[in-house]
Amino acid sequence: MECGIFHSTYEKDMALRHTPIEKARLALVILFLLIFPFVADNYWLNLANTIGVVAIGAIGLNILTGFTGQISLGQGAFLAVGAYVAALMSIHWGAPMWLTIPSGAIATALIGAIFGIPSLRLKGLYLAIATLAAQEIIIWVITHWDAVTGGVDALNTKNYLWFGGENHYFSEFQFYWIIMGLAVVVTLLTVNIFRTRIGRAFIAIRDQDIAAEVMGIDLFRYKMLAFATSSFFVGIAGALIAHWRQIVTWERFTIEVSIFYLAVIIIGGLGSVSGSIYGAIFMVMLPAILNNIGKALSGVIPTMDILIPFVQQAVFGLVIILFLVFEPEGIAKMWKNIRDYFRLWPFSY
Repeated sequence: MECGIFHSTYEKDMALRHTPIEKARLALVILFLLIFPFVADNYWLNLANTIGVVAIGAIGLNILTGFTGQISLGQGAFLAVGAYVAALMSIHWGAPMWLTIPSGAIATALIGAIFGIPSLRLKGLYLAIATLAAQEIIIWVITHWDAVTGGVDALNTKNYLWFGGENHYFSEFQFYWIIMGLAVVVTLLTVNIFRTRIGRAFIAIRDQDIAAEVMGIDLFRYKMLAFATSSFFVGIAGALIAHWRQIVTWERFTIEVSIFYLAVIIIGGLGSVSGSIYGAIFMVMLPAILNNIGKALSGVIPTMDILIPFVQQAVFGLVIILFLVFEPEGIAKMWKNIRDYFRLWPFSY
């Protein structure tokens, strides 16, 4: 009976999936993702697309906060940069999606690197306040730069497939393949980043930045790289929101959004790529489930429609507290414990 994982070559040790069960599980997930859009209606496709976008943004934030230890409260603003750059390029230049999305990501990476400069001197709460300032500064610029961003007015994004083409309407089904395709690419890129020298440097900085510097790691360079890499993926999520929703307004990118993404990686698991995905699924499905329960109870409790938003906020806060108290490492750790139990059974040690 196999009890544990044993590697005899470096190739096996570096593999993303080590056991036949893990490979089978991955195959089932891929099969589910391929079949799901053909059997789901628009409601479930919308939820799936929301999960995909949130997962991309959460992975970006986890690179910075979970893997590098740099707390950020500016996620909403960085999403706004990607969304506005993509929207403005499509509106004024007629740029196609395959150009606006990477352009929004690159612009967000540059802005993120600039606001990451204080990380060389600041840590912990002080860095969180600095990123909170970035959130406020970026939103202020967006709402007051009327000549470029339109100020507080919403922008109607155009979905062009090529320069000079017609505005194309994408259904939820079509956007599913775009969003999920990019989510898979972002996931694979992130997993492989932490198999390289750069990823190991990020983790070393998180664990003990002074020791990392003594070992020869350039703190300024790698902290800037962490901010830029994180913001790049967040910019992809922001650009996707712009093209998917086709309406961009600053109200979609407030501080509440930053707190939401921080909750996603806390509940999913800090320092875990899969945890970002689990957290995205949990935090998107929870309000949907509560909303459906509220609708079901509306006939019994007449004021339930009014109470549901407050119930959602209460449950949102309660869930965060419960995870911090009982499982600080999130859903990813819970899933790992379950897998380890069955793999090592009956020898618990």
